Amino acid sequence: MPIFEAIRLALQQIRVQKLKSFFTLIGVTISVMFLIAVISIVQGMSKYVEEDFAGKFLGVNTFNVRRFPDINSDETEETWRMWRRRPKISIDDALAVRDALPAGAGWAMHDITWAEGSSQFTAGGPQVLAQAATPDLFAIKDLVITKGRVYTDQDEQLGAAVVVIGSEIADHYFPNLDPIGREFRVNKFPFQVIGVLEKQGTVFGLSLDRQVIAPFHSHMSRITNARFNLYGIVVKAPDPSKFKPLQEIVREVMRKRRHLRPGQPDNFTFESSESALSQWLTIKKYMVIAGVVLPAIGLIVGAIVIMNIMLVAVAERTREIGIRKSLGARRRDILRQFLVESAALSVVGAVLGIGLGVGLSQLIAAVSPLPAAVAPWSIVLGVTIGAGVGIIAGAYPATRAARLDPITAMRSE
Repeated sequence: MPIFEAIRLALQQIRVQKLKSFFTLIGVTISVMFLIAVISIVQGMSKYVEEDFAGKFLGVNTFNVRRFPDINSDETEETWRMWRRRPKISIDDALAVRDALPAGAGWAMHDITWAEGSSQFTAGGPQVLAQAATPDLFAIKDLVITKGRVYTDQDEQLGAAVVVIGSEIADHYFPNLDPIGREFRVNKFPFQVIGVLEKQGTVFGLSLDRQVIAPFHSHMSRITNARFNLYGIVVKAPDPSKFKPLQEIVREVMRKRRHLRPGQPDNFTFESSESALSQWLTIKKYMVIAGVVLPAIGLIVGAIVIMNIMLVAVAERTREIGIRKSLGARRRDILRQFLVESAALSVVGAVLGIGLGVGLSQLIAAVSPLPAAVAPWSIVLGVTIGAGVGIIAGAYPATRAARLDPITAMRSE
């Protein structure tokens, strides 16, 4: 029997016995639905964390020299005490790192704190993420200006009271106004707005559109207390191949400044997207495993249901099998017919499950903060699993049907 003829007969049986077919494929449908939904959510979270978080918050090919990690898992109290005993990151440390960097490497001093913002046009409002930074921070973090300009090296050297603000700050504190050239106060220190950042959205609930950035040597460094303890020294490699060598150059400078002997550990931290996301990668691995293993339990149940339904189908169609054999159908024709029918049932269930899974993942993304991104490989996996479950579950009933004696089968009522 040609394979397409077997598929046609299988689909015909599904149409004839709609209710039985529905209950047969429901187990596979539900399992594949949850498989697709879980993988879509994990993929969406992975894209969100690894692209938005790493790119916007930490920077690409960028590492930060800090006193201790800003992003960390649950650490012991002893570890925290050790970190607090470390020397602070100073302006002199930052300048020494700058002087040691090769041509092409990016560098910036950076300090940050939460502060109160105000303008003459709005009474009160959200806190602002106040940052004092040298001008190269904009290029290092690929911050785009939609209005106005960034401050220059000359502004930095003069300590000019100018500021670049996020889009949310512009909308709230300067409603229906062009903020360029207007005064914005940070903890009552006046700054002139010279630029507005492109809208960036949120990362882990932190709105990047609430940030304001001013020259490091302006009054902003007094607001952040940068003169006594920097948030970090930001270093960017010109390309990924120079990332590790650049870290070693900076490590050597910092260890020399801290007078650390060869056997002593670093008393500072390098924080990059790779180090910050290491915990996420571990979580992602377990979520993917859970997303595959848990639906697999449902698939086992679905396979048992399919096998039992196919056994019932063989018993109900014993006379039909006998007639087909008496008319010349070979054992492999009968075997193929029932295997294709079983696989078709399972694949139809898998396709329905894929559609429902995509819909469920989009619904979750719409009503919750969890992002979702459908991975093409998960769709292929869903169809493959559907076909595989059908073939495995249908193997025994198909073999039993193929072995029926035609004379005995034709006598069956």
